[in-house]
Amino acid sequence: MEHFTVRTAAQLPMLLQAFRKNAGLTQSEVALRLGVTQQTYSALERNAEKVSTGRLLKLLRILGVELVLSKPGADPERASAPGSPDSPVW
Repeated sequence: MEHFTVRTAAQLPMLLQAFRKNAGLTQSEVALRLGVTQQTYSALERNAEKVSTGRLLKLLRILGVELVLSKPGADPERASAPGSPDSPVW
């Protein structure tokens, strides 16, 4: 599994575009699945820092991408789901 580290919102537009193209989808196709116009999706892709978390997660599902959060230096392969025996208690 490939991992992409994102530390700033400015990195998102390039990644979202690459994920979309890698999935073989046009902006129009993604927009249709998101329930927005192509123009709205284009703006979303360019200004990803303004996207709501819910919409970003839906977009990532459409693109076949999983969001994994980890602490710097942590091994993302060993990341566990909240509530699993290896996960920290918050």
